[in-house]
Amino acid sequence: MGIFNKLFGSKNDYPEIDPSSPVVTRLEKFQDHIETLSDEAKQPLEVIPGDDRAFVFIGKPPKKFGIAWIEDGQINNLKTLVERDNVEPPKVQALADRLRQIYENNQQSDRFIAHVGKCDVVVTPSDKFCKELREVVTQVTH
Repeated sequence: MGIFNKLFGSKNDYPEIDPSSPVVTRLEKFQDHIETLSDEAKQPLEVIPGDDRAFVFIGKPPKKFGIAWIEDGQINNLKTLVERDNVEPPKVQALADRLRQIYENNQQSDRFIAHVGKCDVVVTPSDKFCKELREVVTQVTH
């Protein structure tokens, strides 16, 4: 099946990230949480790491995806917004739509494969992408 994915273009082949890249240090701060997400989701992960938080697209963005963000030692997602923060479902849907738009606007960003603990993830080391995600999530959570 893997060969068909490559032949028909449903799987992207990204270069491996340089192990000496400062992005690797950022990823290591979130390693345990990324591994937890990988174990729970059992789907591809794409990590956009920042200095104090990381955003993780789960699945196959921009069409079908989930999203989580790791901050203050916690994994947060759209479900926690509803359950913990009492954010109304229409606001959550608007947030999901905005996140999709941000992802689509950043599809040309460089992407790499990174080994994070026991899992391989796609990493997008874009400060601009991370900042946009942070701004839109902060608007809903604060």
